[in-house]
Amino acid sequence: MTEQDQASVQAELENLRQQLNSSSRKKQLPAIAQLEQLGEPGWKVLMEFLSSQAKTPTPAIGQAYLTLKQQDSSVIQDFLTTKFPQGIVPLNSDRNIDYQPLQDLLIAQDFQPADRLTLEKLCELAGPQALERRWIYFTEVDKFPVPDLQTLDTLWWSYSQGKFGFSVQRKLWLALGKDFNKLWDKIGWRNDKTWTRYPHEFIWDLSAPQG
Repeated sequence: MTEQDQASVQAELENLRQQLNSSSRKKQLPAIAQLEQLGEPGWKVLMEFLSSQAKTPTPAIGQAYLTLKQQDSSVIQDFLTTKFPQGIVPLNSDRNIDYQPLQDLLIAQDFQPADRLTLEKLCELAGPQALERRWIYFTEVDKFPVPDLQTLDTLWWSYSQGKFGFSVQRKLWLALGKDFNKLWDKIGWRNDKTWTRYPHEFIWDLSAPQG
């Protein structure tokens, strides 16, 4: 590589680093994809980003982690194992509930089993009767500890490029004038007054509607 080529790569890396460190997800996510394509120099920037920013999980942090997780590099895997042995989301729970299996599924992007496990964890929060019937009442949600709901939301939000999670659904609901009928259509749970059949008619990847 000539000095001119090296200078060009360094300039590109610096530009992408600036995009990555911005507060705009629209800039961060494309920058992560471009850094991955640059190979080791780009991976190094992603590792620096994780080391400096990962105290507060975000979709950009999650995507940087997932991108590095996919690389066949012992240096990267050692870095992730040392710095983030369980993933990037702290698993806070006021009820001592183990959310690690859910984090593992979301890291693997296995959204369908992750969805089923999320319901199971919500039933666990609601208590033995909910676990037995395998669903929850709206009235039970009011009694859920905030740290647990935040953990569940942050897990989904961080590992889905910001597409999924309770907070995403709430934002859509508010934007739709708190109209649940419009929300069901918006997030793909219903189509032209026909309910989407669970689970086989749902889309279980990032091409699914936001929510």
